[in-house]
Amino acid sequence: MNNNPIGIYDSGFGGLSVWRELYRALPNESLVYLGDGKNCPYGSQSADRILYYACQSVERLLAKGCKMIVVACNTATAVAIKHLREKYPAVPFVGLEPAVKPACLTTRSGIVGVVATERSLQGEKFLNTLARYGEGVEVIKVVGRGFVEAVESNSEFEPQTESLVKQTIEPIIAAGADVIVLGCTHYPFLREVIDKVIGDRVVRVIDSGEAVEKRVESLLDEFDMRANPDNEAQYEFLTFADEAYAERLRRKAFDE
Repeated sequence: MNNNPIGIYDSGFGGLSVWRELYRALPNESLVYLGDGKNCPYGSQSADRILYYACQSVERLLAKGCKMIVVACNTATAVAIKHLREKYPAVPFVGLEPAVKPACLTTRSGIVGVVATERSLQGEKFLNTLARYGEGVEVIKVVGRGFVEAVESNSEFEPQTESLVKQTIEPIIAAGADVIVLGCTHYPFLREVIDKVIGDRVVRVIDSGEAVEKRVESLLDEFDMRANPDNEAQYEFLTFADEAYAERLRRKAFDE
């Protein structure tokens, strides 16, 4: 048993979509969420900068006593997860990658859309998964330009955001995709808008949140790290931006 918190970090608000999965499934586990905020978005930045931000974030979470760290950012996972595991071998890490495997295995039309950041689509793990499971499947890769910024500015439901989402999603559907993968943790916050664009067409939308939660549970058991059943969970929100941003993180986490 281990009552220390689980650490979760992202470039900003996006990883809260993962935080919510853990919050719902693991009510006895304390969670420390770090949303960078200051350097968001990561998607088009250099690998060296993203690696620097990753190490900076991990150090801060470890200083809080975190027993496990979830890299709740597809871009940071693609760039930094291997380095982090080598640098901190005693720490269990859970990373993210676009849910290409289930999409390719379940598509009926043989066409899958993946909407992600530039770095995620260039990531080695993504490309390896695509090579392994994408044989015979047409995978349409699209950068969700402006998606992260829309979530960070709390403008998910503004008309300009709906227009932006439609410009991105509509060509994927028109090409015949029956599965769309959301390859960035910010993107589930746009799910309602995406569903509106899809309308009554039979297109399934998937992300990695549930799979990450299952992996966290698996590692908690593997390393005997679960909190005591009577542990009263605590929730903390950190950032490299200002206190106002930290408060926005807390409010968005609880949908206030």
